[in-house]
Amino acid sequence: MKVFIYNSTVGPLSLASNGKALTGLAFETQTHPCRALDGAEDGDDAILKEARKQLAAYFKGDLKTFDLPLAPQGTDFQTKVWTALRTIPFGKTASYGDIANKIGAPQAMRAVGAANGRNPIAIIVPCHRVIGANGSLTGFGGGMERKQFLLALEQGQTPLAA
Repeated sequence: MKVFIYNSTVGPLSLASNGKALTGLAFETQTHPCRALDGAEDGDDAILKEARKQLAAYFKGDLKTFDLPLAPQGTDFQTKVWTALRTIPFGKTASYGDIANKIGAPQAMRAVGAANGRNPIAIIVPCHRVIGANGSLTGFGGGMERKQFLLALEQGQTPLAA
């Protein structure tokens, strides 16, 4: 397992790879620690290089869909939520209820919120695109400033510094 610190527009990001897929992308400070970073050694590989290339294009506004092999580790329920998050289009948002309905568990909005908060591959698995049912911005493990920045970036607005 390799980890590389990428200095992005939203601050340092820890990228983790098992050599075949990206296993983690974590903000320097975030609510829940990223388990994919546990035991990882500083290093680099083709997956990490491609992740950095795609992230750079995303932050420039040139990339709307990431194309990387991903291997997030979690429960079956979390994995379903994370897969559903990847269907939220660039520049759009969805509510926790929307995601709960998408995975066939319409009463599981709180559990969806918990799984969203434990997403080990931030930005690429776009947990920042999930908002409250009333359209309000809700918590984000990377901080509300980063969430606002990412949403503004994706909506073609000039984001304020994260």
